[in-house]
Amino acid sequence: MTVPGRVEAAALLLSLDPPEWFVRHSRAVAEVAGWLAARIDGRGTPVDRRLVESAALLHDADKALPPDDPAQGLAHGDGSAAWLTRQGHPELARAVANHPVTRLLDGDRYKRWAAFASREERIVAYADRRAQQRLVSMDERFASWSRRYPRLDVEGREVGWDEAELRAVRARADRLEADVCRAAGVKPGDVRRLAWTGSALRAARDRARTAAHEGAKP
Repeated sequence: MTVPGRVEAAALLLSLDPPEWFVRHSRAVAEVAGWLAARIDGRGTPVDRRLVESAALLHDADKALPPDDPAQGLAHGDGSAAWLTRQGHPELARAVANHPVTRLLDGDRYKRWAAFASREERIVAYADRRAQQRLVSMDERFASWSRRYPRLDVEGREVGWDEAELRAVRARADRLEADVCRAAGVKPGDVRRLAWTGSALRAARDRARTAAHEGAKP
């Protein structure tokens, strides 16, 4: 078992035939995570940058799986972990399984994760808190999530997270942000993207075209 490198991770992403909006989000998360990992590693805290970048690029894999994939019956994150394990990359499983913001709603699961999560897992989870189609603040990201995770009241109206849930989730996300940014030696507003996904995706596409051409030779 080996952690996939940048081009291998890009090839895995492209194998899902993802829509462009999906690729943009995956790239944003991967580049924020890559920047944070490089900063933290550069400050003397060992980080598996390869694992961070690959897990971040592939964190939402289960959202692009075909309807008949066995992982479709699993919760978001767990499905990505199961798919990557089947692809021969179980070492990415924990980082992708524990990234969803909805994990912060489950108090017991959050406590276990907060106690034992690796630095790599924390970076991937935080990067997803800071990226939509581009780098955003957590205020912007949470405004989006509160719209996307509706709940129905007794009359069937969509009401979203209640205030107590939102406060608990945001407080836990704020603690994660403080931890990761402290390790990186930056303020949240100073977080940036490390531009690596464009070249990796181009290389993955070139490899695929070359393999197809070679396979078509008589």
